[in-house]
Amino acid sequence: MKPTARLRELLGQPGIVTAPGAYDGITARLIEQAGFPAVYMTGAGTSLARGFPDFGLLSMSEIVDNAAVLARTVKIPLIADADTGYGNELNVTRTVREFEARGCAGIHIEDQASPKRCGHLDGKEIIAQAEFISKIRAAVAARRDADFLIIARTDSRAVAGFDEAIARANAALAAGAGMAFVEAVQTTEELALVPQRVKGPCLLNLVPGGKTPLITLPEAQALGYRVAILPVLLLNAVMVAADQALRTVKESGVSPSTPEGATVMDTFRRFGADEWNALRQRFATKE
Repeated sequence: MKPTARLRELLGQPGIVTAPGAYDGITARLIEQAGFPAVYMTGAGTSLARGFPDFGLLSMSEIVDNAAVLARTVKIPLIADADTGYGNELNVTRTVREFEARGCAGIHIEDQASPKRCGHLDGKEIIAQAEFISKIRAAVAARRDADFLIIARTDSRAVAGFDEAIARANAALAAGAGMAFVEAVQTTEELALVPQRVKGPCLLNLVPGGKTPLITLPEAQALGYRVAILPVLLLNAVMVAADQALRTVKESGVSPSTPEGATVMDTFRRFGADEWNALRQRFATKE
């Protein structure tokens, strides 16, 4: 089953689809091996992995190249952050086709002005609603696979208020988007109202330290959200663990042991070493 069809199948089933955030092949594979049904390519993590803050500094090609790495690493569906679509309707058209060609199951496109910034930072700017809807229409028309999911993200809550955010989400759904993403709502009351007032499936972004109050996944499901992304779950965990490991070595001069006595080959097996060795043996030159 193609990733696009698999994602649509997941969305047709009861319950919330939880997609932790990945920014490279390692984090994507760990998410899959942990048993999650989908993976989310975090734009913030992708930027940070290249040494930049999430200030819209990466190009479409850089983002798409990273999505290709994640998509080829896992068999579960990949939802990717496509920022603003990287320009006007023509750029959005190319953006959709590039992500689709790399094996992504869906993307979200937002209504921030370029260069965008993390949705949980202050100082965001948005484009006019009509311009945003034109981009969504272009994105929907650009798909070659009707199952490829176009998620309309609006950052207008922080700039134009909650009612405008809901209006933009509904206008995007009417224009053909398959899901709405109202970013950075600011209260628990707004969290509950989004699935009630948006006329279609909704995505929730759970960011510790962000604008939106954190709730549990069962609570998000009870409110009616269909997808929950956790973009910085592994990013934060990796940074904490890395800081601790580096501190330990610097202070003690002793390199930490591998987890639970794992060998180098045990690590490689998590990334397909046995399958690659089988190919090596299958095609090895015979004397």
